[in-house]
Amino acid sequence: MADTTRITVTLPAELVAALKEVTDHVSGYVAETAVRELRRRLVEADLQRRQEEHGVFTEAELADARSRIGGQVEPVTERTADAAAVPR
Repeated sequence: MADTTRITVTLPAELVAALKEVTDHVSGYVAETAVRELRRRLVEADLQRRQEEHGVFTEAELADARSRIGGQVEPVTERTADAAAVPR
């Protein structure tokens, strides 16, 4: 088992009810969501660094990325880069 720490989180009652509708393991669901968000922020920070070094992605690069992942891919903006800062 992974090393864990118990914390208390206060959430709106409506959110807790909605979470309980989709999972029997709210703690695990919240942990998985936190991991995904941290990974997203790290990827955005990496993309921002890449664009600072090599320039903004071209439309051809974005189209290639979209075709590879089958989803929406946009250049990293200053706003998304600020959101990518992971607290240490």
